[in-house]
Amino acid sequence: MEFHLAQVNIAKAKGPIDGPVMAEFVQALDEINRLAESSPGFVWRYQTEAGHAIDFQPFADPLILFNMSVWDSVANLKAYVYRSMHGQFFARRQQWFEPLSTPHMALWWIPAGTLPTPEDAKAAMERLEREGETVGAFTFRKLFPAPVKET
Repeated sequence: MEFHLAQVNIAKAKGPIDGPVMAEFVQALDEINRLAESSPGFVWRYQTEAGHAIDFQPFADPLILFNMSVWDSVANLKAYVYRSMHGQFFARRQQWFEPLSTPHMALWWIPAGTLPTPEDAKAAMERLEREGETVGAFTFRKLFPAPVKET
């Protein structure tokens, strides 16, 4: 069995998504999403009928933005996050987002051909907060290899 890497990240906006503080971020979303989709190793991203996840609210706080995707490897996800144009926006995250006291991202392995749900993502983040980094939920700080393929 082959595995893919699921990732979730959340951020708390400094203002309403349709407000002036978030305007530049929102304006860049389509381009950043297209960049992800054309990046090596990209498999899938969560999106609503609007073509993004900015209007999806799985948390009580309407300022919490949700993003989830699947990649074929840690290396390809890291390349997108840090070494593409996305990295330039990521470096400016304090301009748009408040710091969080709980984990803001989690990674976990899923069988290739399956897709994570928002409930899976929330469970991974809760696991990371409760147990720290384990094979069930980890971050770039402490990576865990994909499960061994069964023969």
